[in-house]
Amino acid sequence: MCRALKVSRSGFYAWKTRPESSHARETRRLDADIRRLFGAHKERAGSPKITYLLQQEGWRVGKNRVAHRMREMGLRSKVRRAYRTTTDSRHKHPVAPNRLQRNFTAQGPDQVYVSDLTCIRTRSGWLYLTIILDLYSRLVVGWALSDSLSHEAVLKALRRAIGRRRPSRGLIFHSDRGVQYACKSFRKALKTHGFLSSMSRKGDPWDNAVAESFFHILKSELVNHTMWEGYADAHRDLFEYIEVYYNQERIHSTLGYLTPVQFELQTVKSAA
Repeated sequence: MCRALKVSRSGFYAWKTRPESSHARETRRLDADIRRLFGAHKERAGSPKITYLLQQEGWRVGKNRVAHRMREMGLRSKVRRAYRTTTDSRHKHPVAPNRLQRNFTAQGPDQVYVSDLTCIRTRSGWLYLTIILDLYSRLVVGWALSDSLSHEAVLKALRRAIGRRRPSRGLIFHSDRGVQYACKSFRKALKTHGFLSSMSRKGDPWDNAVAESFFHILKSELVNHTMWEGYADAHRDLFEYIEVYYNQERIHSTLGYLTPVQFELQTVKSAA
């Protein structure tokens, strides 16, 4: 081995018996913590979030070093993939004005909700997920999984959001122009609770970017890496992802690296 590496035997034994340097010990500890945090977030966190989490634990480390160590260990966050649309805006129902105009901010919780639905493939066929997010905290306040694209799932998600949050009249409910949101039953539900409907412009996903972004994350971190048998196991994993991981554990850069639940709790403490 020494001949192949063109080093002296004495130099090899000196290297072998030399104590580990402080830098090497630190790097070994850093690598272990990176792997732990990467695993705790189920391979969904990239180097910026891993860096923030390390700093919260007391590490004085920059994102470039963390990114380098992750590359060295072959740790890459799950890749995001595109998904197809489920919006059918070819209907004769009334269309609400775009009240948000891409202003994706809110002054407090339960002032603006955004909603969308997407399709999820299983071995038993397609399922359709409807979600409702609070624009202020990005918290998923209501969701429903269905085997059809009927408006019933959207109504179910709305009922769950109302039961969970008890929002006041005047809340803005923003969505695309899909028939599920424009149909008479859904418009009646919004009117009953005093909510104001808002809809994106036709064929413009950027007008509902927050909801689109949620599905982008969901697909990249869970759906694109899983093939479920059917409704039961898909619902189980979606419940764990949405209610446990996304709402309570997944930190968001737009929220100052807090989870949606932490962000709302911070709001309550500030008000007190």
